[in-house]
This record gives sequence, C-alpha cells and structure tokens, in this order.
Amino acid sequence: MKIAGNFAKFLSAIILASVFLMSFVVGSCENQVSGKRYEATWESLTQHSTPEWFKDAKFGIYLHWGVYSVPAFGNEWYPRWMYVNEEQPRRGNFYQYHKEHFGDPSEFGYKDFIPMFKAENFDANRWADLFKRAGAQFAGPVAEHHDGFAMWDSDITEWNAADMGPKRDIVGELAKAIKSRGMKFVTSFHHARKWWYYENSYTPDKRYDTEDPRYGDLYSQPHEKGAPPTKEYMENWEAKIVEVIDKYEPDLLWFDGGIGRKEYFRSALDDFQEYKKSFLAYYYNRAEEWGREVGVTYKHQDLPAGAGILDLERGRLDSLSTDAWLTDTSVDRKSWCYIENPDYKSVNELVDVLVDIVSKNGNMLLNVGPRSDGIIPEPARERLLGIGEWLDVNGEAIYDTRHWVTYGEGPTKGKGGAFSEERDRVPYTAKDIRFTRKGNVLYAIALDWPKEKELTIKSLNAKTKISPEGISSISMLGSRSEIQWSRDERGLTIKFPEEKPCEHAFVFKINLK
Repeated sequence: MKIAGNFAKFLSAIILASVFLMSFVVGSCENQVSGKRYEATWESLTQHSTPEWFKDAKFGIYLHWGVYSVPAFGNEWYPRWMYVNEEQPRRGNFYQYHKEHFGDPSEFGYKDFIPMFKAENFDANRWADLFKRAGAQFAGPVAEHHDGFAMWDSDITEWNAADMGPKRDIVGELAKAIKSRGMKFVTSFHHARKWWYYENSYTPDKRYDTEDPRYGDLYSQPHEKGAPPTKEYMENWEAKIVEVIDKYEPDLLWFDGGIGRKEYFRSALDDFQEYKKSFLAYYYNRAEEWGREVGVTYKHQDLPAGAGILDLERGRLDSLSTDAWLTDTSVDRKSWCYIENPDYKSVNELVDVLVDIVSKNGNMLLNVGPRSDGIIPEPARERLLGIGEWLDVNGEAIYDTRHWVTYGEGPTKGKGGAFSEERDRVPYTAKDIRFTRKGNVLYAIALDWPKEKELTIKSLNAKTKISPEGISSISMLGSRSEIQWSRDERGLTIKFPEEKPCEHAFVFKINLK
C-alpha cells in the first residue's frame, strides 16, 4: 500500500509538472502572439510607416488583364453591363454588342468567356523586361477584378487562372519574373465590389447565370438587391488576400474602392471594418517576419490616414503633401483593359504628369491593358519605352528624390482630386516648373522647351534662401553644354542650351554650396 501511495504521489507530481509546463508553453505562445508588432486596431495600424522604397521608387506599372479582355469592348466593366440593355455614357450598349457578337446573355453568360481566355502568348519574363526598360521600380498584375475571377493558383476558389482559361498561375509567374529583375512586386484587389457588381442583372424570372447558385463562387451568391454582404462573403474576401500574401509575398497591395463605402456595404460596414483591420495586421506582421517594408493603398476614406497610402484614381493632388501618396492612371483614356478602339495618351503627357506627381511627393502607378492572348499592344509598348528613354536621361531628378518647400510654379493650374485628369487636361508650358531635391542638389524641371531659350524661375529669386551659401553651379541633365545663369530679385534666369538633350521635360541640376 505504501508503494501504491508513493506511486500516486509521484504521478500527481508528474501531472502538476505537466500542467505547469503546459501553462508556461501556452503563456509563451500568448506572449509571442501579443508580441506581434501590429494588432488589429486602428490605433496600432496607423503607426505603420510608408516604406522608404516606395518614397524612392516614384514610378510603377500594373496591368488590367483577365477574362474581360476577351470581348475587348467598352471597358473592363463589360461583365456587369453585358446583362443590362442600356446605353452607357461614352461606352455604348454592352448588351447589344454582346448579343450581336456572342449571343443573348441568357444563353452565353460571362463565365462562357473563360475558355476563350487562353493567354497563349503570355510571357512573364518578356513583360518584366519591358517594365524594367520603362523605368518602373514596382510592377504587377490585377489579382482579382470585380468580375470574381482570380488570376492566381487559388485553393479557395475554383474560378482561377490556374484551373481554368489560361491554366497558368499568372500572379505567380509575374511575381517571380518581376522580383528577379530587382523590382518590387505589386498586386491589386478589386473584389470587394463583387457583392453588388452583378445585382443589375437580377430579374424576376432569373434569366441570367449570375443568379444561378452553381456559379455563386464566381458572381457571388444570389441575394436580394441592396442586402448587406454575408459573413461568408467577407471572410472569403479576406481569405483571398491572405492567400496571395502567403503565396507570393507582395511588396505593395493596391485596393480599388469598395472596402469601406456605405453605399456598397450599408449595414455591414462596421462588421467589414474588422476584416480590414484583420488582414492589415496580418500583412504588416508577415512583412516583419520577412524583414521587408510593405505598403497598402486605399481610396477615399476606406482606411484611416496613416494605416495605408492614399491613392487617387485618374487624378492627382493640386498642392504639395508631406505624406507620400499615389496616382493610378492608364495609358488609355477610355479603358483600363484592352479594347479595340483605345485612346492612348502621348509620352509627353505621361512624362509631364509623372513629374508633376513626384514634385508633390507622390508616385505614379501606370496601367496597361494586354490583349487576351497576352500580347501588350505596340502603341502601349511605345509609351512605356518612351517613358523609359526619358528616365534614362533624367531619372536622377525622379528616383530617390524628395519634395522641396514648394512643388513648383507656372500658369497651368488644376483643381486636383480623383478623376480630375481629363478636367485638368491642359498642356504644360515652359514656364511650368516643378522641383525635386536630393542631398545638396535642387532639380528644376521645365515642362516644355521655350522658344526664347531662356527661363526665369521666380521661386528661386535672390531673396529665397535655398542654401546658406547659394548656388555653386547649374547644368542640364543629358547636355554637355555650359549653362549660363544669373540671379536677382526677379528670379533665377537660366539660358537653355542650343540642342535638346531629350524629347520631353527638361531638367536643370542646381548644385548648392
């Protein structure tokens, strides 16, 4: 009996020790979790800093490429409007076009384009080489647009490019190609809008495949128009983002609108905030594990200031910002995806816009739309290569620079804001000057070549203390000519060289004493 009693005591001691050890291990795990740098609270997430690489990069490229590239009509919102027999402003009647070319939408739905999206000429390395030659410092594809088709090898949805259509991991191939060339990798997400994106196609007799539960994972499960998104929908929204984060380790996540606007999420707005905070904390903490800086963009008031990087679609600020920001725009005025009748911007316009953005402490993310077969149209390639040629000469005044005390001067003004680029579409003149700085150098960039070959910059008059000892020398990037200059109370007067060193904006390098 004594032996049994001693054994019982020994067993009790083992159990107590085990309980203590388990409590220690659990406590350690809890400390590790709580020790993560970012918590899923706005107070914590707004402490995140914009990556230094982003502040240095200035110029990036992304691509709207997906199933919507197959019909090549109107714009990338084809999946929504093909079911609605209405004339869309400046875009035409998608429904009638679809009916004439592919059949009635009740018989040929959006899902039926997927087998036609073959991407047979897609070459991720060729694309990445083009982006590098264009001078991009970050690049990547749309991961998922409003249409609901994922462009990566997803374990969450069967509606993805690795299992259907191209049957290739588009995001994965581009991630490898872009990173291997020293560029940062960006993916964009637009799938928050998917909940209401196809609602206009809902009819009393349920004519279209968008209301067929079999395709609910593509179009979103059928629901009453105006109903808030379900918990399952929001969980799926976050899960897709986390999957891309874990599989491809992007440096920048770009988000379209729809992740916080009341008209989209109505009574579910407060619930959706929790999913936003959750993925942000996850991403920022994962970046800490990777030992890298990452960023997240947002539009409107979708995130609190500080939690991410403000993005202005097809527009820019009209004043200097001390916080880094982003413009996303496209080479085509009409569409983000490839269409058969594009309206491409000129290289000169794109360069001027890039300079204006950088002078105001911003970056430009420029979109191109490849054809459904994977070929980037030649006019779009020419625009990208034209920007690259200009940056080869003048990139010193763009990359790794910071803003000066004022962004610039000149007669051409704009009101700024999202979707302002067409409203403010006025050609810049030689008197429109933009400034950037780097170390002991101030760059003054003239956005055109003056007929008189002379320019007076009022912001740099003798009363302006641009450095303790003033200016030591001035040169023009790309030119070997000696630059003549003088400075008085009117301003800094500079004579242009006889020959242009490049085709677009012209950079004076002002060395300060």
